[in-house]
Amino acid sequence: GINAEYGGLKDGDIFQTADLYEVQNMSQVIGTLYAVSSYATSLRGYTGPCIGTKIAERNEREFDEETLKAGMSIVGGQMGFTEGETQSGMTMGKTRKVCD
Repeated sequence: GINAEYGGLKDGDIFQTADLYEVQNMSQVIGTLYAVSSYATSLRGYTGPCIGTKIAERNEREFDEETLKAGMSIVGGQMGFTEGETQSGMTMGKTRKVCD
């Protein structure tokens, strides 16, 4: 089987062998295939096919004090912003009339 510790995968990424042979919990089986593929693409020198996403590499950044101070004055998009588009007037399908 796949050794999660040796293979660089998390315990939650691994399916049970019975899941594959008994065709149960196939979403876990497919998730494991994606995780293995993602891990493989992160290995240096791997040139094979990929069905998962590449695992992110470290991307450190350094900002000067002026840039850091400027960033503190920016309000994030989800911090109390109430202007702009809303869901008012949206309808989902037909209305259902209930009669007594």
